[in-house]
Amino acid sequence: MILRRPTLLAISLAGLAMAGCHTDMWRQPKTEPLDESTLFPDGAASRPLLPGTIARGHLREDDEYYTGQIGGKWIDGLPSSMHLSSPQLHDFLLRGQERFNIYCSPCHSRIGNGKGMIALRGFELRRPVGNYHTDRLRKMPMGHFYDVITNGYGAMYSYASRIEPQDRWAVACYIRALQLSQHATADDVPPDKQPQSTLESSPHGRLTLR
Repeated sequence: MILRRPTLLAISLAGLAMAGCHTDMWRQPKTEPLDESTLFPDGAASRPLLPGTIARGHLREDDEYYTGQIGGKWIDGLPSSMHLSSPQLHDFLLRGQERFNIYCSPCHSRIGNGKGMIALRGFELRRPVGNYHTDRLRKMPMGHFYDVITNGYGAMYSYASRIEPQDRWAVACYIRALQLSQHATADDVPPDKQPQSTLESSPHGRLTLR
């Protein structure tokens, strides 16, 4: 294809115009994170968030749900905002069991007696790993366990970045179920769930269970 002289001239002028453009549009002056700056009095280019700034989706007005406390005291049970039916509670406990086995059992063991594999393999502390079946922890409100998962306790670091608030309550609920499993008696079984059995005397004077 043969280009005419006006077309060649137009292309040449466009090339000269582009050659004269500056690269400031995509190579603008900027600061990297943690760079210094003479613009602000503190000399830091990165600016802190304004007081009271809340990220989208992180407005936490329900203190009971997000802290496990009311008026500075731990609640003993699930937050009032959590309404679970019996089927939902069953699934909730299964979720708590799953999260517990993943994050808690390595130290506390799967039954919560403080003899997990990490504790048994030489993890020495001034204070032993918590045993949920001591009288002190059996009497502890559920809000305490939620708080420990959120903020850590002693050598245990916070799991807030790993376990969401809903799952923290599921784990706390499952811990309460574990405690009941190790200290339950026949009197704790509802009458309609108890096995029907009777003691009868045999001809030989022995008692048999039926």
